[in-house]
Amino acid sequence: MSQNLIEARNLVKRFGEKTAVDGVSLQVKKGEIFGFLGPNGAGKTTTIRMLAGALDPDEGEIRVFGMTYQQAEKEIKRRIGVLPEETPTLKNIRGHEFLKFVASIYRCGDEVFAKIDELCELLNINFLHEFVDNYSHGMKQKLMLVSVLMHDPEIMFLDEPTTGLDPVSARGLKLLLRKRVEAGATVFMTTHILEIAEKMCDRMAVISEGKIIAEGTIEQLRTKAGTGGDLEDIFLQL
Repeated sequence: MSQNLIEARNLVKRFGEKTAVDGVSLQVKKGEIFGFLGPNGAGKTTTIRMLAGALDPDEGEIRVFGMTYQQAEKEIKRRIGVLPEETPTLKNIRGHEFLKFVASIYRCGDEVFAKIDELCELLNINFLHEFVDNYSHGMKQKLMLVSVLMHDPEIMFLDEPTTGLDPVSARGLKLLLRKRVEAGATVFMTTHILEIAEKMCDRMAVISEGKIIAEGTIEQLRTKAGTGGDLEDIFLQL
């Protein structure tokens, strides 16, 4: 089996007359943090939703673990974790009840509660007894991160994962993701914050107006842009 856990070829997605994603191809290897960068409206969220099986492409092919969603949707989704850009509306449920519900979906054993405790400590969560509809945006983001990570997914699709996080929690998330990757997991994350991509990602791709305009390590992007500066300098040159 290929070491590429995620493979996309010539993805196209249209919404009416607008082409949101236009011929995107990429490969993500096992055991890396892959950053998907671009300004708001560039096509990041549409792409990650297609890769995670939440949205069908109009053209192109996606393989995750070497399989298409048409072949093995249930198996793929059992082995991945997905953090959407928008947190879902949760009414009349406490944080700990929501996590217990998610654990039942993934058929987690009692050991999951120790993982939840560990994640809550890393993300500075002490509000699981409260109703979720009273949470701030940052609190909801932390809760969703725990729900995504607690079953130890092999691939994590994270759409703007640091949005709403305080600096301490953002650092805890960075350390956690690096630890997971060192243990063999893979992360595909979108961000429009260059500093986050530069500090967290092993490789990255830059999307603009639905097309990938650059891909590689930070050093490869420096070479392409003809600059020795940081990621912001590179981004401005592409």
